[in-house]
Parts: sequence; C-alpha cells; structure tokens
Amino acid sequence: MTITDPAGQAAAHDGAEPGALEIVPAAAVGRALDELRPTLTGTVAEAYRAHDAGRTVNPASGFLRFPSTPDARIISLPASLEYGHGVAGVKWIASFPGNVARNRQRASAVLVLNDRATGYPVACLEAGRISAARTAASAVLGAEAVTGGRRAEHVLVVGGGVIARTVVDHLLADGWSIGRLTVLDTVPEYAQRLADHAAAGGIAAGTVTDPATAAADSDLVVFATTAPAPWYEQPLPPGQTVLELSLRDLPVSAVLGANNIVDDVDHCLTAATSVHLAEQQVGHREFVSGTLAGLLRGEVGLDPARPTVFSPFGLGVLDLAVGVRVLERARAAGDLVRVDGFLGDPTRW
Repeated sequence: MTITDPAGQAAAHDGAEPGALEIVPAAAVGRALDELRPTLTGTVAEAYRAHDAGRTVNPASGFLRFPSTPDARIISLPASLEYGHGVAGVKWIASFPGNVARNRQRASAVLVLNDRATGYPVACLEAGRISAARTAASAVLGAEAVTGGRRAEHVLVVGGGVIARTVVDHLLADGWSIGRLTVLDTVPEYAQRLADHAAAGGIAAGTVTDPATAAADSDLVVFATTAPAPWYEQPLPPGQTVLELSLRDLPVSAVLGANNIVDDVDHCLTAATSVHLAEQQVGHREFVSGTLAGLLRGEVGLDPARPTVFSPFGLGVLDLAVGVRVLERARAAGDLVRVDGFLGDPTRW
C-alpha cells in the first residue's frame, strides 16, 4: 500500500501492486491496539491539535435512519488528515441497540482508507475496535486535561458495555491511580462483568443499582450508555468531572450549570445531544466553555465552583489517526490480508 502526503509525494510503500487492497480483520486490529494502547492518547491529542489548527478536513457526519427501527442508525464519518503522511477515509459505523438483547455488540464498523494522491481505496479495517479505542483515548485525554492529573478517588461508570470496558483499559494503560470504581447498568450482569474486569486490572471495583448512592461522592463520572434522550436526574456537584461519551444522558439544566468542553462546537451541537438541546433552549452557545484542544493549550478557564462536562461528539479524523497506526502495526507484523488486483488495472489505456 502507498499512503501519500497531500502534495502527492509517496510516504510509505510496502511493495503492493497498484490496485491492491489491504484488509485488517478484527483479530489483527485487536492485537495492534493492545500494543498501541499506552500511546493512543498521544495520537488522539495530536489529531485534536491538528484539527484545531485547520490541518484536517472533517465534514458533518451522515446519519442513515430506519422508520421501522428508529433507535438504529448507520453513520458515515468522512475525514482527511492534512498533516504528516496525509490520508483520507471514511468510517461506516452501525449502532443497533437491539443487538444487546441478543448478547451481540451494539456497534459494528469498517474503516476505509484512501490514497491521498490518487483517491484509490487502499485499505479496509475492522473499525468497531478502532472506534472504541479512539473514544476511550479521547475520554482519558479529556479527563486528564480537566483534572490536571491522573488520579480519581472514585470513578462511577454508567453503562457496562464495550466502550466502558475500553475506557477502563485506557485509564489503566495511562497509569491512572483510582481509589475505587463503581459500575451502574440497567442489566446487573453487565455491571458485574465490568466490575470484575476492572478488579482484574487491580482496581477496587463494585456495582450499584441506584445512581444516587454513588454519584454524590464520585469525582469522575463516565457515561457510556445507549440513552436516546436525557434521563440522569442526580445533581452534578462542584468539581466533578463528567465524561459524557454517550452525549444524551444529561438534562439541559445540568449542562447549563457546568463548564462545558467539546471536541468540536459545530459537530457536537447537533443531532439532539444534551449540549444541542441546551442551545435550542437558550438560543445561544455561550455556555460552551471551549474545546479540548483549547484546554490542552491552556486557553480555556474552568470555574472550580462548577462541575465540568466533556462531550466528545467523535471526529472522523480520530478514526483515521488511530486507523493508520493500526495498519502500520499490522503491516509490520504481516498480520493482514492483501488482495492484489482488487481495483483491477488502474491504467487508462
């Protein structure tokens, strides 16, 4: 495969013939992510800074919805990295909450990478794991930026699925010191499984069925649910850090009473997210304190008398940044399938 920079200069080549397609299946993606995990917050931080500096292209996501199953959707996230070894691509990710009742993962995805000079599709990666990893890395990066460190006395995780488990893995990989971790899920079995997973990593962990018993003294709260609309009624105490990864848990009153950090203002204030509902209610965006990139630069001030909510909508540039690293790792290990001639003869005559 060849990935070229935006000017068309070859950046990397593995000897593949023109028109070849490299395929990285789930097992290979998982092995690469396991090796890369301690470094992914750095990869995500670099992508956020580049996006903030205008060195990415990240159009609005496209939502495919279904009248017969209104809770299901498939989303396209096209993007381009205009820095380093530039690459374009798209993540095509399905979210079908009905899968959970059948003990299947809610989300599934593929990531297609395109050569930046020719536009040819050159790689296809299983991206459910990539999506979870970039979401978790973004969450952990946001938590560190807000708190100024890597310590939490009590972490409350709301939702016991794949995203929540991946967040726990990234907290451990980044060396966080956690006093205890509590898991809340509408299905007690899922909560117990995540608590057991955290305990296996050395964290004192347990479960709870009522958020009121755990929310008040939690200094870090992670929302990783499938909630389609606000439902969380507990007050957010001053100084609490909330990672609103599922975007639709908090009521407008909670949003308006908090410092609000987003990854991208235009992207996040859409699609009936909690911050979008707040904008619709008050008619402005002044309640948004700033972006994560601005916070990383030290340009965003946070009121310590308020809680802080980080709402990452999830940018396609993050999937590309992580996906390129996964592809490079899989290629170096010979852990992929190459289909020569996938595009046929690319010459015109």
